[in-house]
Amino acid sequence: MSGPLAGRQMLLGVTGGIAAYKAAYLARRLREHGGTVQVVMTPAATRFIGPDTFAALTGRPVHSDVFEHTEAVLHVRLAHQADVAIVAPATANLLAKLAHGLADDLLTSTLLEFTGPVVIAPAMHIGMWSAPATRHNLETLRERGVRLVGPDEGPLAAGDEGTGRMADPDEIVRAVEEAIGEGGDLAGRHVVVTAGPTHEPIDVVRYLGNRSSGKMGFAVAAEAAARGARVTLVTGPTSLPDPPAVHVERVETAEQMRAAVLAATESADAVVKAAAVADFRPKEAVPGKIKKDAGVPDVLLEPTPDILRELGERKGSRVLVGFAAETGDLDAAGRRKLAPRPRGRERGGRRRNRLRGRHEPGPVDRRRRHERAAADVDEGRAGRGDLRSAGQAAAPLMLAGVTTRG
Repeated sequence: MSGPLAGRQMLLGVTGGIAAYKAAYLARRLREHGGTVQVVMTPAATRFIGPDTFAALTGRPVHSDVFEHTEAVLHVRLAHQADVAIVAPATANLLAKLAHGLADDLLTSTLLEFTGPVVIAPAMHIGMWSAPATRHNLETLRERGVRLVGPDEGPLAAGDEGTGRMADPDEIVRAVEEAIGEGGDLAGRHVVVTAGPTHEPIDVVRYLGNRSSGKMGFAVAAEAAARGARVTLVTGPTSLPDPPAVHVERVETAEQMRAAVLAATESADAVVKAAAVADFRPKEAVPGKIKKDAGVPDVLLEPTPDILRELGERKGSRVLVGFAAETGDLDAAGRRKLAPRPRGRERGGRRRNRLRGRHEPGPVDRRRRHERAAADVDEGRAGRGDLRSAGQAAAPLMLAGVTTRG
């Protein structure tokens, strides 16, 4: 399932109020939207609804004891794994603890450690909701960026009516979607990212490819999505799972990647070309399997479409980012690739080469030994190292002319 919640890790806190039973339906709805739901209950919440109910609905164990799994420092692990935190229902007691930074149980300890978007659905009696202390705590939480949903008016416990009912679970789901989408500096933007290698078929079994893992592009896509962008990831063959909240299109060849990228770019604000697109492909792929007994085959190569150059020609106001993979003289080689080149130069400078167990490079082949890329940025170098950090480092390049971090 695609959507803002698809693939998201969601922490659902449940506190001790009569509305706790509604949290079971909320957990189900969150999971139906494609998210993974981890429930944390206060001890009082377990008096209203059993942990086994949430375990069955989410497919995950429910936690309620801060001293559970002390070797893993549970509240830290839960906080770091979550993309968004939801508390429903949230009692007046929970609001007071959060407003004053108290952490005396697993839920409040986890929430104090958590640094992402928080959605709270208060539920309590009308007198507690109207109390000056509660109003002050609510204002404090709003100032800190907490998103409040409800409460609604209607029948309350003890036979009273008024404001204090927990908001409808579907309304809470919408608030969670908005919190994830609006929480980043790329909210409202469409970012297209390419990743991975391309495989150009020699026959039905063999292909020309490269060693690209796709991890760089996947990290960039995940980072852009986490910052609120609508992300389209066009990837060549990889074994990587789809990043959370990212629309993924899987292709094989350079021609297929070109078609997918050009179609996605029509509505894009930024394009990040992190794919290692093959420079050459066999002019004709053998329809069957080439037999070894026939000897070393002659494979005539031809250029693949230059996707990045084509994007540059129709760039418009978009931000266009590319990566240069080189083995030496990185800055100079990268800057040379920023310079425009005549369309005919490549074909005129390249002699026809045949692959007979080895590749004989012509003048242009030597210059294009590694995957070519260009960029609308002055500087930037992508190398080995921590791939998530690399994706985060590349993200600011996407922001030039799109938005700025607040």
